[in-house]
Amino acid sequence: MRPDADIRAQALARQQQLTKPPGSLGALEALAVRLAELQRTPTPSAQRVWISVFAADHGVAAEGVSAFPQAVTGEMVRNFASGGAAISVLARSLGANLDVVNLGTVNDPGPVAGVHRAIIAPSTDNFCEGPAMSQAQLQAALAAGAASVRAALDAGAQVFIGGEMGIANTTSAAALACALLQRAPAELAGAGTGLDAAGIAHKVAVIERALALHAGAGDDWERLRRLGGFEIAALAGAYVAAAQAGLPVLVDGFIASVAALTALRLNPDCRDWLLYAHRSHERGHAAVLDALQAQPLLDLQLRLGEASGAAVAVPLLRLACDLHNAMATFAQAGVSAGARA
Repeated sequence: MRPDADIRAQALARQQQLTKPPGSLGALEALAVRLAELQRTPTPSAQRVWISVFAADHGVAAEGVSAFPQAVTGEMVRNFASGGAAISVLARSLGANLDVVNLGTVNDPGPVAGVHRAIIAPSTDNFCEGPAMSQAQLQAALAAGAASVRAALDAGAQVFIGGEMGIANTTSAAALACALLQRAPAELAGAGTGLDAAGIAHKVAVIERALALHAGAGDDWERLRRLGGFEIAALAGAYVAAAQAGLPVLVDGFIASVAALTALRLNPDCRDWLLYAHRSHERGHAAVLDALQAQPLLDLQLRLGEASGAAVAVPLLRLACDLHNAMATFAQAGVSAGARA
């Protein structure tokens, strides 16, 4: 779906009539206009927010690339559902719908109230030894992302946010970003869950091995299959589905941005529908944002993931919409048009 050019023109015209100097609200003005054209309404809104957090484990965790044990992924699924995780608190504060999707964890928590089980496998395979996913697993992950978008649309969501959780997923995201951008692992691999300098050096070496093994990957689909994770593929599938359905997306941090880059490589028409929440403190995010030509709303040195950075940016969307919709025009306020200067 394409943004509505007529609505954009109307929104821009309204911004020129509001009781403020033109451009004085900066990025908030542009954000309101962008949401208006995407939502195809002169009165945009970000009150109904849907957050899908995809959890999955990674075979490359066997290489010792994380500061936390792999069991944490399954444990965090329970924490999301019970309301104790950061994104759980943020979603509750925002009044957002939190959709937790378990795509496969080594430490399987079993059926948990509030968790959608879409198990593909206990984890991806170790991509230092072979492809992370089979073709069938990749398709299942993409479909899981699209299914979450359909649920968001059924709930009347105005904005979609995708999050992720999975021990070793910064390794997967960095490897995939290196392959997509043709960048060296030392440039993009960071601390993840809190690695020290030696841990980061080991992580770089692991990614170098993986890139050498998969140097023959033919296209971006194959790079995703070989180096990605279930949750990264689900995010990419969700972004493509949201764009096709005309649902604006607020992209989270490093891993979500790598998924967004992948989605754009798979379907360039996604670009118009992706808004970027924040600049992560994770090494490599700046390079991915540059490749996306993205201008994130916030820079708070966050690197948690879980969609937490995107959730923190939601109030900015809401305030931008409120200002656009509720400020008086010069005519309504009886203020001289000369006051615009």
